[in-house]
Amino acid sequence: MKQTLYYVHDPMCSWCYAFKSVLKKLRDNLQTTFQVKVSRSELLPEIHFQTVIGGLAPDTKEVMPEDIQKKVQHAWRSIEQKCPEIRFNFDFWHKTTPIRSTYPACRALLAAKQQGLQFEQRMLEAIQTAYYQDAQNPALDETLFACDQKIGLQSSQFKQDYTSALIEQQLQAELQLTRKLNVSSFPSLRLEVGTSVWPIAIDYRDEYHILEEIESLLS
Repeated sequence: MKQTLYYVHDPMCSWCYAFKSVLKKLRDNLQTTFQVKVSRSELLPEIHFQTVIGGLAPDTKEVMPEDIQKKVQHAWRSIEQKCPEIRFNFDFWHKTTPIRSTYPACRALLAAKQQGLQFEQRMLEAIQTAYYQDAQNPALDETLFACDQKIGLQSSQFKQDYTSALIEQQLQAELQLTRKLNVSSFPSLRLEVGTSVWPIAIDYRDEYHILEEIESLLS
């Protein structure tokens, strides 16, 4: 029976950024941990890992409302307290015009992926660096086009894919899967086994608690 662990995220979600190091460790440990157990028991077959783009905020050119700006800044400060290794560049809030739209960055991930699976993660890292460290706005096309150059994509192809109907269809399919998985906040983990889907608690400091919960559900 196929088993899938879905990671639902958004490239401009600050809590997803906070989860990145634990997520990497989780992915590194997921296959090795369960493959070892498979060699001893058939109860824990291999788990397929799949990312899903959740789409935090739809397209708009309007300035982010002041109350939302304060809410996001508060989240940044909370993350810095909870995850000391994470730091944000608060210059973003006075060097740029904040726009409450993450769909462009979502499309950028999908467009980058067209040139190779490895470019999806590279684009994600470039977007997060531009946003959180360099105080640039990933809601703007020019920021995303600069990111594509930094990671070595074919720029003309990226720009063509980024605005294509195919990428829009892929984005809508990702959003539909997010709803099917009953996800309304990011980051989220869902474990699917057959026709059953379970939410997995996010731990921003330790991947082993996540692995233990998965093992408990599969046992």
